[in-house]
Amino acid sequence: MKTNEKICRAAVTLTAMIISVFGAFSIADKIDGFVESQKRHETKAELAMTSVNKISEKAAQSVFEKNRQIESDTDNTDNSDNTDTDTDHTFETTYLVTESLYRESNMSCGNFYVKNATNLTPDLKGYLNADLPFEYEDTEQPQVLIVHTHSTESYMDSDLGYYYESFYPRDEDDRKNVISVGDAITESLKEEGITAAHSIKHHDDPSYLGAYDSSAETINSYLERYPTIKIIFDIHRDSITTDENEKIKPTFTYNGEKAAQIMIMCGNSNNGYYDFDNWEENMSLAVKLQSKAEEMYPGMTRPLYFGNFMYNMNLAPGSLLIEIGTDANTHEEAMRTGEYLGKVTAAVLKSSYSG
Repeated sequence: MKTNEKICRAAVTLTAMIISVFGAFSIADKIDGFVESQKRHETKAELAMTSVNKISEKAAQSVFEKNRQIESDTDNTDNSDNTDTDTDHTFETTYLVTESLYRESNMSCGNFYVKNATNLTPDLKGYLNADLPFEYEDTEQPQVLIVHTHSTESYMDSDLGYYYESFYPRDEDDRKNVISVGDAITESLKEEGITAAHSIKHHDDPSYLGAYDSSAETINSYLERYPTIKIIFDIHRDSITTDENEKIKPTFTYNGEKAAQIMIMCGNSNNGYYDFDNWEENMSLAVKLQSKAEEMYPGMTRPLYFGNFMYNMNLAPGSLLIEIGTDANTHEEAMRTGEYLGKVTAAVLKSSYSG
């Protein structure tokens, strides 16, 4: 009897073990099934996101094609060289680019506006009517100097209406950065019979640190070499980006062609803080350029920025920093503005001639 009980108990135990093992396999199967199910859901989610990204890209591509068609219909130009064909932007985020015509600010005089960021009250009309601290000469020697403290600042290739998150508006290639815009100014002045010296030195490469000290050395070396220099332009390009990563491009249209607006910057001594005694002579040139630009090319200027800064403008009378467009403007728009600025500068300089 005891032997039979032992056999029965052993059988029950063995049966329980077999059931337990099969139960464990069943649970494991269920767990594996759940994991596989989750993986399938995650894969579907990834595919859904990929689909959304592709839809966004298609929408962006649609905007691109629409703008290309508008440009083709408007000026019948081939912009194929401006298309970025070397980079795959398939899954990149795009952000909006919005055009704006910057006009009114907190001061005005005649046909132009001024953004006064100081506690001073500049006599704009007085500066406009004052004589320049120099006079035009009938000479082949340089009378204008163009430098670029931030030489690698560059522009967009195409007018797309958006930009990719990888967009980087710096370029060491002088055919694409602000140095090429300086070339446009120089050539335009030459057509008006005025010689300009143009420094193509990269003052911000390899580092921004000390860029203004470096450009000051360049300016002083040119002034020593060419005493005939009267006007000094430090040509930059601006950048305006909102909190939502939207970029603003300031533009105007002249003769049916779109160009970048400029912002002339003029500093002051900041109540004696800077060694900048000649700032009012610079201001006289600034308002004359502002007024003449609006006369010749209406809409060309953003409000003249009058602020508490110096930026090497103390090195000689007639020294100004000029922002040509922003990083959202196209290179073509900036080049067109460079041509206009050269003609405006020639007109102002020649107006000082008394002979």
